[in-house]
Amino acid sequence: MRNICVVGTGYVGLTTGVCFADLGNTVRCVEINAEKLDMLRNGKSPIYEPGLEELQERNMRAGRLIFTDDYAEGLADAELIFITVGTPMGDDGAADLSYVEAAARSIGQNLKHEAIIIDKSTVPVGTGDMVFGIIGEHAQPGMNFAVVSNPEFLREGSALSDFFNPDRIVLGSTDQKAAEKVAELHAPLGAPIIITDLRTAEMIKYASNAFLATRISFINEIAQICERLGADVREVARGMGADKRIGPHFLDAGVGYGGSCFPKDVLALHHMAASAGCHPQLLQAVMDINQSARDRFVEKVRILLGELNGTCVGVLGLSFKPNTDDIREAPSIDIIRALQAQGVRIKAYDPVSMENAGELMPEVTFCATAYDVAKEADALLLITEWNEFKQLNWEKIQSFMRRPIVIDGRNLYDPDEMTARGFTYWGVGRGVQHTHASEPSDPVSV
Repeated sequence: MRNICVVGTGYVGLTTGVCFADLGNTVRCVEINAEKLDMLRNGKSPIYEPGLEELQERNMRAGRLIFTDDYAEGLADAELIFITVGTPMGDDGAADLSYVEAAARSIGQNLKHEAIIIDKSTVPVGTGDMVFGIIGEHAQPGMNFAVVSNPEFLREGSALSDFFNPDRIVLGSTDQKAAEKVAELHAPLGAPIIITDLRTAEMIKYASNAFLATRISFINEIAQICERLGADVREVARGMGADKRIGPHFLDAGVGYGGSCFPKDVLALHHMAASAGCHPQLLQAVMDINQSARDRFVEKVRILLGELNGTCVGVLGLSFKPNTDDIREAPSIDIIRALQAQGVRIKAYDPVSMENAGELMPEVTFCATAYDVAKEADALLLITEWNEFKQLNWEKIQSFMRRPIVIDGRNLYDPDEMTARGFTYWGVGRGVQHTHASEPSDPVSV
């Protein structure tokens, strides 16, 4: 058992604290936001993540998980101190490190014993050196401490599984003994452990996310070509993925990536590269293609509906992916705003993220079910592939709609089945569009 402190209880911090407590460690989480701290102390998770709140409550009852706003209390007896605060995107694309700096300063001011400080936030290359300098500046003279970079690779919606079954543990430090102690903490997870230097560990995180984003943008560019040439991108991806050198993951064409990681991290890496005198052409293309995937989806709506002003469009799914309430950089936001700018009235439904979306888009009509969204709609747009959208009662939906048009941004539905049901159906990169006989077809123009 170890005494651990986790500074910050956002997505990464809360998951980290809860899971290490569940492994039998004593974990104190420092959270200075009073409203969030009150929720946490009452056993409530401020984020939606399947299974997290139940695990949080269990470890609180066992006395292994404690929440505080007092750094002195949080750091007391802590051998390992995780920094898991946010690093939001700045106006220039660089990561905003103000929260990391504040955490490092507070740690230095309150550190009374030897400890290892672990950067788990996604931070630009060189941040570990900065954290070491800030803590050293504010700590008592002669205080012995080390800094280790331990980037996280948690996917929203499956964070618990990812924590307990990681592909690898990455640790970077100039202090080999400190890195080995952090490796011991992770030993129960049974994953390969990669120990390297600070800056390389920080780069591994950015390079990993940028590569995954590149795969998504690549298949979306292939999807556009498939639409023009009459091929089916889903079959193309299946054929590609069967090659062991390529693999099937992150080859689902759609409306692009979103969330708190990929957009921010690709842009931050682009900024780092440009600042270092490099010319990050591929990263720029990844971002451009991601935006164009959303633009093309909006154009499909325009082609099928013609004059958009005064029409009503239903949107299924708002979060950037299923099993999360996170709408940061979600494709739905760009798509909805683009349609609203052309006079479209939007109705929407999402199983968990409508409260978050309402703060950004109060002019959207939020509905209680997918069927309510379909009522009087001229078209239905599938943006997020939640499980409950997989087997809808299409006869019921068609009876509610003004026009039976479905535009599938995730290729969730079978084109032939949708056409047989009497719908005009357009997917992403599905070759010749599947259009009901009473509707026009123009696959080449999209």
